[in-house]
Amino acid sequence: MKIRIRFAKQGMMKFVGHLDMVRYFQKVMRRANVDIVYSEGFSPHPKMSFAAPLGVGIISRGEYFDIEVNSTKSSRIMMEALNRQNVEGVEVLSYKSLPKEAKNAMSIVAGADYFVYLDRFSKDVTDKFYHQQSIPVLKKTKRSEKIVDIKPMIYEMERRDNGIFMKVAQGSAANLKPELVIQELAQFANVTLPEFVQYERLDMYCLKEDRWTSLDDVGGWIE
Repeated sequence: MKIRIRFAKQGMMKFVGHLDMVRYFQKVMRRANVDIVYSEGFSPHPKMSFAAPLGVGIISRGEYFDIEVNSTKSSRIMMEALNRQNVEGVEVLSYKSLPKEAKNAMSIVAGADYFVYLDRFSKDVTDKFYHQQSIPVLKKTKRSEKIVDIKPMIYEMERRDNGIFMKVAQGSAANLKPELVIQELAQFANVTLPEFVQYERLDMYCLKEDRWTSLDDVGGWIE
């Protein structure tokens, strides 16, 4: 059986990197007695697949990973068991069974919602920035540099009460960091950013029949 787990990563846990979070949840699975499936071979490891990695320093309420289990109890019981093992700052928010044909989260994630806790841009400036025909950015790699238009990767963007909301491309096909969007917005508005800006990932999505669908809505609760 395939299971999708959604979890929050808050507080000081935002400074823990992706690979360390993978190792963390491997231990949590064992301590919570999850009947997880292990790979075969000389070095068996639990079958887990995480969606798009979260940048260090970013908090989130929309992180996902998929596992395979031999057996399972109800979603409520499993969430309680997992959360008893979690440290402060990590909370399992859902535990759902996936359809047999469902692809893993890593392969289907296409977009993500972010909120930026930054009160330095007016609604008018944010709207003007977002509604530009193109937003060219110089991207550098180890071997070269090129101009990339990031506008097609910003699906939504608006000023809200205490910051900025955006839906951007996320995943293997296209991936846009919210930090880059804010850097370009600051340059557009001629505004100096503070030394630290708090970003939060709210949720991740796949495209289902050309509609944004939360990864959390693909599975169902286990009674």
